[in-house]
Amino acid sequence: MDRQKQQVFQFIDEHREEMLALWQELVSTESGSQHKPGIDAVAAKIQQVLAGEGAATRIIEMEQAGNMLIGELGEDRKQAKVLFLGHMDTVFPVGTIAKRPFTIHEGVAYGPGVLDMKGGIVAALYAMKALQAAQYDARPLKMILAGDEEVGHVKSNTAELLMAEAQGAAAAFNCETGFTDDAIVVGRKGSALFEMHVKGIAVHAGNEPENGRSAILEIAHKVIAIQNLTNWKTGTTFNVGVIEGGTVPNAVPGQAKIIVDVRYLDPALLPEIRRQMQAIAAKIYIPDTSTTLNEIPGIAPMKRAPGSEALFSVVSRTYEEMGLGVPYPKLVGGGSDSAYSVMAGVPTVCAMGVKGGRNHSPEEFAVVDTLFERAKLLAACVLNLPN
Repeated sequence: MDRQKQQVFQFIDEHREEMLALWQELVSTESGSQHKPGIDAVAAKIQQVLAGEGAATRIIEMEQAGNMLIGELGEDRKQAKVLFLGHMDTVFPVGTIAKRPFTIHEGVAYGPGVLDMKGGIVAALYAMKALQAAQYDARPLKMILAGDEEVGHVKSNTAELLMAEAQGAAAAFNCETGFTDDAIVVGRKGSALFEMHVKGIAVHAGNEPENGRSAILEIAHKVIAIQNLTNWKTGTTFNVGVIEGGTVPNAVPGQAKIIVDVRYLDPALLPEIRRQMQAIAAKIYIPDTSTTLNEIPGIAPMKRAPGSEALFSVVSRTYEEMGLGVPYPKLVGGGSDSAYSVMAGVPTVCAMGVKGGRNHSPEEFAVVDTLFERAKLLAACVLNLPN
């Protein structure tokens, strides 16, 4: 192992307690996607850490979403920059930390957002700090953290800003949730949400059922039609995940609603998905009912790009060099902001954060030792990038 890698690894080993303390502080700062003050407090803390290393930092204020944080070390370095990507928001509401505080038990950490993805942020920060300590000076190191990834940037222009900030980078490491089986994500499906509202005619179910028009029955036909759109060959899946309707059992229901989650591999498929949903909304199964359709924008797909495959090879070689085993490239259904670095033409690997499982659930956990392992891996991958 060369001297610079040894210095990087030593730095991380010497700062384990500091890393754990920051991890606990970030998890304990509640930052659910709807809680802008908490997200912005996390951004301010990370900005403070980056500024302490001499990074040029910017906080981009968002009116209706958590702020975006950008920090860059070595802006004037000659080679193309390296990106560390992530997000500061979680899926958990305010009050969760009181019920499930940050704890470590038998080498496993628990708490809201401990895995997705505050551990990954700490790993990336300390990879950058370790490279600085080892006097790395080949490429600028740029961290880009979103404040509203979990809600798909529906109330901000974060996606567009991320693509602009990523332009020209040599590589991007997204420190999203890491897999315990050493999968490294090189492709992700995109997502789109659709809300469908049906209006029928509500009447008393006993006195005049013949005059009613059931919104629930209409939407039931549409649910089956939508589920049948799933195409396993193209990897496009339709899931009616929410259904609501009616008021009381003795009334023909006058209204009903569904929310549909669609996952797809290629941005070119989205217009056809929209057309299919519009066709089902327009078709009337029960006379005198009407349907409206609304689309809620989601996250674009992370296309499996040749540059990302080459970057995976760097990760794989670094794994072997560090004695960590053999990683494998994986395509997953969940979206992330890696989509936008790929769209900006940047080779990207995802799921480079701490390893764990059950993210988005009360049982979310992260394996503590992988906080240090992944910080070392990230730094070593930067050192192993070809000139």
